[in-house]
Amino acid sequence: MLVLSFIHWLVILSALISAAGAFAYIRDTLAGRTKPNRVSWSMWALPPLISTGAALSAGADPWATLRIFIAGLLPLLIFLASFANQQSYWKMGAFDLTCGAFSLLAVILVAIASPQLAILCAIVGDIFASFPTLIKTWKYPETETGAMYIASFLSVVLVLPSIPEWNIANAGFQLHLLAMSSLLLFAVYRQRFQIHHRWR
Repeated sequence: MLVLSFIHWLVILSALISAAGAFAYIRDTLAGRTKPNRVSWSMWALPPLISTGAALSAGADPWATLRIFIAGLLPLLIFLASFANQQSYWKMGAFDLTCGAFSLLAVILVAIASPQLAILCAIVGDIFASFPTLIKTWKYPETETGAMYIASFLSVVLVLPSIPEWNIANAGFQLHLLAMSSLLLFAVYRQRFQIHHRWR
């Protein structure tokens, strides 16, 4: 009989929060209120999924790695949802495609790298994938669903206690996700913070 510890329940709660945020994002995407950048969401899906395999082959804890897998699966679902409504499509330019190319290059390097280096390459790929959405969100925060990034931030915070050993295999991608979620969260809500501060 499988007995779940407190740490395991944290990982499960983290996954559920991530799924709730993704559900809100997909709902708004299908309604045309949110406009995902397909370069970001497609490339956000690949590195975590590859990093999952690399982390497991490096002997990482499966429960800590579950959060990385979820971080790849949910963007994949959002990417697919962006094709359901043409109103939810964000037109991509040369910068977006260039970032996508560098992200893809990093993903290719993952395939020939050692498990530890593969995780670092996956992080670099994820950073390049994040640039188009980060810049878009900074300029047009109304095209994003903030609940997604709130959920992402909270889910990473919750999973941190489940990391058995703080090394690249177990913690590298988690810390990257925490930093990127924080940046995207600030980009979505910064104008509201400024308005609130102005009226105080």
